[in-house]
Amino acid sequence: MPRVNIFAGKAASSYHMAKQIIRLINDVAQRVNNDPQIGGKLKVVFIPDYNVSLAQLIIPAADLSEQISLAGTEASGTSNMKFGLNGALTIGTLDGANIEMQEYVGKDNIFIFGNTAQEVDVLRRDGYNPRTIFENDAELHQALTQIGTGLFSPQEPGRYRNILDSLINFGDHYQVLADYRRYVDCQDSVDELYRNPREWTTKTLHNIANMGYFSSDRTVQEYADNIWRITRNHV
Repeated sequence: MPRVNIFAGKAASSYHMAKQIIRLINDVAQRVNNDPQIGGKLKVVFIPDYNVSLAQLIIPAADLSEQISLAGTEASGTSNMKFGLNGALTIGTLDGANIEMQEYVGKDNIFIFGNTAQEVDVLRRDGYNPRTIFENDAELHQALTQIGTGLFSPQEPGRYRNILDSLINFGDHYQVLADYRRYVDCQDSVDELYRNPREWTTKTLHNIANMGYFSSDRTVQEYADNIWRITRNHV
């Protein structure tokens, strides 16, 4: 299926890796968006200085919300719910708010992939070797080699060597490569479902209808009852 992939964010001045990743996204966009063979099939967009005003435009327009933090890092926040409330389906790891969302919208109405938090811990404890994954997955090998050897930065071939090293030689702390193949397979399932508009819409309606549980009213009331131990005064 044709795709427009929208990235948005910002990076602190001292956060070197985040700045490198943002630069890579823009370099990939420059290459992809100007390739006549890819035209009409794939577009890559990076929107800088992400904020609430931009979110108000992006979230209602999205068909798919990617919440792909490593399980156990609790990186997925409330944006998942805003996307779901606006009719986007979620593809993500079993982490953070995705866990509760799956419980309330149903396993059949969300795309979950990758290792669980327990599996992440076991893999880290028993010895995780990302280079083995890199060497044994031809598609992944090609993609990372292209990034690391300058396909997307021909004027500076070594620009993204540090990203390649972090994933292959320096431990891949967030186990990106461990989840890669299942992520790609899950995206294939997304494509297959999107070709069936009726089924896709049914799943989006399940998401919209079941986002009510995550309302701020319910959250504040639980804090009042269970943490603050206060009662409401009616005036």
